[in-house]
Amino acid sequence: MAVDDYQKYLDPKILAQLEGLQLRARRIVEGYVSGLHRSPFHGFSIEFAEHREYAPGDDLRYLDWKVFGRTDKYYLKQFEEETNLVCYLLLDTSQSMDYRSADAPMSKLDYARCLAAALSYLVLQQQDSVSLATFDNQVRALVRPSGNPSHLEQLLYVMDQATAERKTASGAIFHELAERFTRRGVVVVLSDLFDNVETMMAGLKHFRHRRHDVILLHVLDPAEVEFPFRRTTLFRGLESMPNVLVEPRALRKAYLREMDRFTHELRKGCRMHQMDYVPMRTDQSVAAALSSYLATRKQQPHSTQS
Repeated sequence: MAVDDYQKYLDPKILAQLEGLQLRARRIVEGYVSGLHRSPFHGFSIEFAEHREYAPGDDLRYLDWKVFGRTDKYYLKQFEEETNLVCYLLLDTSQSMDYRSADAPMSKLDYARCLAAALSYLVLQQQDSVSLATFDNQVRALVRPSGNPSHLEQLLYVMDQATAERKTASGAIFHELAERFTRRGVVVVLSDLFDNVETMMAGLKHFRHRRHDVILLHVLDPAEVEFPFRRTTLFRGLESMPNVLVEPRALRKAYLREMDRFTHELRKGCRMHQMDYVPMRTDQSVAAALSSYLATRKQQPHSTQS
């Protein structure tokens, strides 16, 4: 299938509104501030490009002993093919992502797909590489990084094939992927983040330990944020939870308090570990949400969007 077959995720109107924006790394990722300083020798790994500080686990063969002799610090030689940004997209396909309230334009999963598709397009347009992992309680698909423009079709196909049927176990998944992502880059999590916050943060911290830049795009349905229900409602349980018939007005205050506590813990964890926390509502324009965040990210060293 061609890219045009996935236009529902890659709306040309959205792409037009994102024109000129870039996903940039906040810190040195692989030798340069990625996406900003591209070499005319890109693709030839034998061409020396830059030094970067040694990090535990790096290949000692590339230590520059002359620099060590002058500075008493460990630096590695960095080569041209490693100076481009690698963006790792982590798409949550657990059952809770299938939720769509009556007034929402799409499910959380479809909204996350649109975000992932737009980010993929942007990264490939800036001649950087993008990878995709779909996950619930396991990694369901893993597309290796590539900067080839034709790579977009494979990414869209994998997104489209993902089904929201199982429970999530994000903490364990993040630990696994942190070990599998060998090149440092920007890790973008697209999820409703409905999981144990402590376990999840431990997994995300693993990415930071591996010196990745981490962005959490917290995808929520407007009904999950506002709890607008008034009449007696049967709430359908997801991810092995039972169905519950309740009078929602009696629960609204407690629900909103718990939701506020949940998001507060997420923000706190992101600030502590220098990760971006960005709330995304499915009734919000994908173009407006992304362009606002990317413009803010370009100007600030770190942020937790409100």
